[in-house]
Amino acid sequence: MCRSIRRLYNVAPPVTEDETLAASLQFVRKISGFTKPSKVNEAAFSAAVDDIARISARLLASLESSAAAKNRRVEVGDRQ
Repeated sequence: MCRSIRRLYNVAPPVTEDETLAASLQFVRKISGFTKPSKVNEAAFSAAVDDIARISARLLASLESSAAAKNRRVEVGDRQ
């Protein structure tokens, strides 16, 4: 997985819509190979980012966990 995509599930504080969108953008960039798409591909690229963000948000909202939420600040510190 792309290293810049962060864990979005079961974290405290909860993930924001902007973070979900950023992860979706990174995912689409990774699988398409485009950092910035050409004008002709821009609409398809943006639609893919929006679709993945929406589906990811739905997934995250439907998941359940009995584990305590992980502190994102601690997780980021462990990676550095």
